[in-house]
Amino acid sequence: MADQSSDTGTPRQHLRALLDGRRLSFASVDPAARALQPEFDAIYMGGFDTSAALLGNPEIALLGETAMIEHAQRIVASVGLPVIADANIGYGVGYGGALDVVQDVERIVRDYEQAGIAALQLHDTASPQSGRHTSGKSKGVIPVDQMLSKLQAAVATRTDPDLVLIARTEALAEEGIDATIERARRYAEAGADVVWVEAPRQTNAADARAQLARTALALDTPLLLNLAQHGHAPALDVERIHRMRFALVLFPLGATLALAAELRAEAAAAQSALRAATPGARGAMLQQRPRLHFDTFADTGSLRTPGIADAPPLPHH
Repeated sequence: MADQSSDTGTPRQHLRALLDGRRLSFASVDPAARALQPEFDAIYMGGFDTSAALLGNPEIALLGETAMIEHAQRIVASVGLPVIADANIGYGVGYGGALDVVQDVERIVRDYEQAGIAALQLHDTASPQSGRHTSGKSKGVIPVDQMLSKLQAAVATRTDPDLVLIARTEALAEEGIDATIERARRYAEAGADVVWVEAPRQTNAADARAQLARTALALDTPLLLNLAQHGHAPALDVERIHRMRFALVLFPLGATLALAAELRAEAAAAQSALRAATPGARGAMLQQRPRLHFDTFADTGSLRTPGIADAPPLPHH
């Protein structure tokens, strides 16, 4: 993980510096944003986790742009780390032709940028439902030229050049590795700062690792690796990931799954305490006070967590 002890300016500039320096960085999901902040370089606000946190439902296009933007604003306001936000296919894209594609992407980029996020991802899938890591199914991909129009619109719309644009492709399952690499190259040429090749075909772990390595060697653009827990990605250690030249690693499901398990356990404990007429878990609550920043609020009257320059130093690779 990157050393955050030096002053690298805004969260956007911090993320941009990490990517430009090709220093392996790690991002975890937003439900545990406050508690996880010291251990990660960025916070990832994905559609799956946002839908789970706000609605208790999977990512099946129940959340629109407004809900995502508002959630991003809340996270940005509470953490000092870069926030990476899911822009999916652009919200509303595809219902009125090529002009709507451009207008929808322009709007989501503008709104997310104003919300203060450091990076956003755009997909080349044909529908906005959850990805292959969670559904196990491909949704089909749009033509390359349509994705290029979306990326070009995003580049033209952003006003801060430090806002990072991530192009996510699921073409591997549909078109194979050669076509996927060619897509990735063209996405980078269109202005994508980072390319995310999603869910390699996994006949076995060795083949999946070989596909990832081949993709990494073929591209000069910083790459993102999605290590969704219980997903399709092969098991990889940090050294292997670093050798493959990935710049950013996501852990998008672990915090949500852990939170769900903890909530179930807490509900069971509360019911048991009621039946036995015993006190609640006050001790556990007191133990979590530092993680939840109670003491910070008591001392300063603010829940704003330390910024990039104030974060503790972390080991880096």
